[in-house]
Amino acid sequence: MATQSQKIKELERILKKMGSVLVAFSGGVDSTFLLKVASEGLPGNKILAVTANSPTYPPEELGFAKKIAKDFGVRHKVIKTNEFRDKRFVSNPVNRCYFCKKELFTRLKNIAAKSRLNFVLDASNVSDKLDFRPGNIAKKELKVRSPLVEAGLTKEDIRKLSRKLGLATWDRPSLACLASRIPYGTKISPGLLRRINEAEKYLRNIGFKEMRVRHYNGLCRIEVSKGEVPQLLTKGNQVVDKLKKLGYNYVTVDLEGYRTGSLNEAIK
Repeated sequence: MATQSQKIKELERILKKMGSVLVAFSGGVDSTFLLKVASEGLPGNKILAVTANSPTYPPEELGFAKKIAKDFGVRHKVIKTNEFRDKRFVSNPVNRCYFCKKELFTRLKNIAAKSRLNFVLDASNVSDKLDFRPGNIAKKELKVRSPLVEAGLTKEDIRKLSRKLGLATWDRPSLACLASRIPYGTKISPGLLRRINEAEKYLRNIGFKEMRVRHYNGLCRIEVSKGEVPQLLTKGNQVVDKLKKLGYNYVTVDLEGYRTGSLNEAIK
């Protein structure tokens, strides 16, 4: 099995061979690591970071992504995505992610072509293969490459290597599209995504680092790490009060704790 040192060298080799790249950049752990390695191995005019400004991601993340790109000295472009124009995405089928990624990657491919960049990259890693990700089909159709996967890098590898590189993102909670909090078949709207984001922002502000608020119409299911469930329960009254003001009639806590893609359990 390759060591982390060998994996990052392989990543550097892959990026150098590509020659020029457009990086789909969210400002999260993985895309920040990818952009950092690319920025150190390729000339500045051969890299472009592109961030999607979408209701499906917390607005505060956009400012964070802008700051990182500026700190790295990388050209950065922000685009507004149009997934809400697609009724298939809005209706929230099981393959919802496919329609969102198809729209995004198509836009990125066009930008890369106009900018004369050879490849569009996303920051998927080996650990992502464990989750249900219909967006990978769109990625394959449009020939978007995932160099972190190609180099064999896992989420754990990326966090440890990010720490060695001095990246502030090394211990950031994993980002995920806000639509992933909504059960399949429940219509998605920007207003609903704002409500979920406000609920999660509140929980972060009172001390919960990694959590999810899963939405079920008038009920929400809060996921925090198992070890933090007692802490959440001690703050139950204030949490219930806040989330009811946001529009939830019932506020519940998931005793299994936080886990990636828990809504996918219903379709397995």
